[in-house]
Amino acid sequence: MVKYIQHPLIKPDSAEQRLYQLDLAGKALSSSTLVVLPTGLGKTIVALLVMASRLETTGKKVVMLSPTKPLVEQHAAFFSQMLNLKPEEVMTFTGNLPPAKREKMWEKGRVIVSTPQVIENDLLTKRISLRDVAHITFDEAHRAVGNYSYTYIAEEYFNQAKEPLCLAITASPGSSDEKIAEVCESLHIEKVAVKTEDDSDVAPYIHHKQVEWVHLKLPDEMQSLKGLLDKVLEDRIQKLDELGYRLPYGKKTSKKELLGLQRKMQGQLRSGNPDPSVYSSISLMAEILKAGHAIEVIETQGVGALARYVDRLEREACTKGASKASKRLMEDLFMRQLSHRLKECGAEHPKLETVCNIVKEQLTSNPDSRVIVFTNFRDTAEMVTDALSEIEDINPVKFVGQSSKYKDKGLTQKQQVEIIDHFKQGNFNVLVATSVAEEGLDIPATDLVVFYEPIPSEIRSIQRKGRTGRKHAGRVVVLVTKGTRDEGYYWSSANREKKMQGNIKQLQETLATDEQENAFIKEKQRSLEDFDNNVEPADESGPEVVADQREIRSTVTRNLQKAGASLSVRTLEVGDYVVSENIAIERKESGDFVNSLIEGKLFEQISNLTRTYEKTILIIEGGGLFNARRINPSSIYGAMLSISMDFETTILHTRDAEETAALILQIAKRQQGKDKKPINPHGKKAAPILSKQQEYIVSAIPQLGPQAARNLLEHFGSVEAVMKACEEELREVKLIGPKTAARIREVVCSEYKG
Repeated sequence: MVKYIQHPLIKPDSAEQRLYQLDLAGKALSSSTLVVLPTGLGKTIVALLVMASRLETTGKKVVMLSPTKPLVEQHAAFFSQMLNLKPEEVMTFTGNLPPAKREKMWEKGRVIVSTPQVIENDLLTKRISLRDVAHITFDEAHRAVGNYSYTYIAEEYFNQAKEPLCLAITASPGSSDEKIAEVCESLHIEKVAVKTEDDSDVAPYIHHKQVEWVHLKLPDEMQSLKGLLDKVLEDRIQKLDELGYRLPYGKKTSKKELLGLQRKMQGQLRSGNPDPSVYSSISLMAEILKAGHAIEVIETQGVGALARYVDRLEREACTKGASKASKRLMEDLFMRQLSHRLKECGAEHPKLETVCNIVKEQLTSNPDSRVIVFTNFRDTAEMVTDALSEIEDINPVKFVGQSSKYKDKGLTQKQQVEIIDHFKQGNFNVLVATSVAEEGLDIPATDLVVFYEPIPSEIRSIQRKGRTGRKHAGRVVVLVTKGTRDEGYYWSSANREKKMQGNIKQLQETLATDEQENAFIKEKQRSLEDFDNNVEPADESGPEVVADQREIRSTVTRNLQKAGASLSVRTLEVGDYVVSENIAIERKESGDFVNSLIEGKLFEQISNLTRTYEKTILIIEGGGLFNARRINPSSIYGAMLSISMDFETTILHTRDAEETAALILQIAKRQQGKDKKPINPHGKKAAPILSKQQEYIVSAIPQLGPQAARNLLEHFGSVEAVMKACEEELREVKLIGPKTAARIREVVCSEYKG
């Protein structure tokens, strides 16, 4: 007989009572806890139990954070279904909601389910406070490293809340001691609670998961294509060696090692007086990375995926701002041969046929099955989707992230949610997905998961496998191409998974030993505080810094607040940061600086800044300034000289967002002193000067670029004269041919039809 959880805030007969979940929830209620539980065993139920208890005992609100909108909506629907609360008390927060509306909803809601970026933004803009939050659950807690939003929210929560308690849940915290320790430190974890499939209270709920490895051979025709790429790679490696940069493992040097060497080269550029060979080496490194990726694609993905990648390389090489590396690579004899032979190649990677056969066999034997095929690359996802759609009774759908690029449009979050719903309902029976589907999606009926290729990450491998075997037995098939990096990834992932399980157990034992020491230290701290009641609290209010709304996307604002600044976020017409009535700061990451220079925005922004404020500062953040877009260093030096001398703007360089924040804080302290006078940002962007407006009007005509528009205006003297000129007169102007002249007259003279 099934027993159900009984709690005033949990609807009767809605959640099955499992002892391991009650045990984990009990531990999580005693102190902030990292819960590690295999996928499909109800981590969300553990969160539900903790949340319901805190809601009942404190009367305050609780928050659950999840990394993506589909997961947020999934969790919100679950809590609405399970909790004895009014529908309007369970709130869903995503970036689609206007900030002002979120602020009002925050006041009324008792359960807030949100993406972390939204909560971080609302904290920085002071729309919300975590003071009255009784509990926060961090879903997919392995993400809480580096500058991810989880780390900032946790820090603010433990600073603001009177009785903070957090629960971190994950199936895969990472294989290294450092990674697990970083997650625990970021989220203020005091205890780790682990359940594995071998535990006696978990074993009855485990469904068998059959894992198969299918080994395939790369066809001779594809080996021949790979041979062309090998020649390109060997040539670049040899040239790099001649310049004094030797790759330790030649062609087998990992991408991580290549990127490390690239960073070293960029560091030498910033040294002040680099050897000219460094520029050539960086360009060669870019070619090596592109050629190496192409080899990985042909080895592990297929001809179709490689053809798409080469098409993008060719397009990149033909663009106006193409780098020397892109042009040189596509002019290479072997790359030209590759491009030609790809169009004639009749072979395809055996993985494609194998996937089709495996999926067809599964759906033939069980027509109600759901199948997920995971691929590393979008090109492959599209190729697999197209191939499966040719098979009767298979209804596949591609499931990718939001970003779009050439011939590759992403999915909006709304589209992602709709696809998952259709997949659950059976309108689609195969989901062909990239990494976006790895985390958390609850699709109980998934019977088969196919890895188009192994992945070296133990976290992602566990997440992928966890999409099956949730409610009944499941099957996982991993495709491996013999003699390629597929095999290296296979062994890497297996070893890391094994290491992770051992590290989790070890960490659990270590924290259990340390718990008594921590309790003793806290007691000593409390006893010392008893003697400090008469001490006047220090004035913790730091200097005021006003930041532009768009700067929330960077981590500078977070670091400013962390460093003690009194931060306010507004929409600034001019500048990124204002630290006094007289001083404004423009911040640009090195890549953004170069892009702004190329696009012609840089001097307009600096002009607006100097026109509005008495003193202006430009902060250039990060390295790679001289190889961000392969622009001539003389152009960058010239721009910086003009900014410094013509616009009298101080230029300062910082290594990262943390250093930028520290610098802005020091400027604010020095300028404001002890008085801390309130700041009133002022100024608006200057309207484009008349000549620019005239150029804009003329260049709006199709087939006319900015230079052609300037030529026309210089020749005829006004917009009106350009519009009145006949075709013969127009053709007299440089860059205006017969077709362009005819087009201008067509636009000017044709009747408007709406």
